[in-house]
Amino acid sequence: MERGYQVTFYTQHDRRHGNKLLAEWLMDTLREMGIAGSTMMVCTEGLGHDHELHRYHFRSPHDQPVEVCMVVSEADCERVFRRLDDEEGLALFYARTPVEFGNAGGSQA
Repeated sequence: MERGYQVTFYTQHDRRHGNKLLAEWLMDTLREMGIAGSTMMVCTEGLGHDHELHRYHFRSPHDQPVEVCMVVSEADCERVFRRLDDEEGLALFYARTPVEFGNAGGSQA
C-alpha cells in the first residue's frame, strides 16, 4: 500500500489552453511527465462553481463537464503542480484528497 493523493481537475468540453482542448492538453502533459493512471471522464451534467448547470447537448457539446482524475504519490503530485503552476495562462479548478492506494488480490495488475 502506498500513500498519495487523488487529484480531480474539472473543466468543460470547449475550454482551451493554447491550440488544444484543455482536458486533452492536461492528459498530454501528464503523459509527457510520465504520470501513469490518469483518466478523463466526460460527464452528462454538473453544477459549476458559478452556480450554473452545465450539461451535454447533442447539438452543441461545448458546455459539457469534463473531469481528469489521477491517483499519484506525494512526489508526483508535487511535480504535477509545479508544472501546472509554471504554465502561463492556465486556470484549472481541482480537488486534492489524501488516499491510500495499491493493488488488491493475488496477482499484480
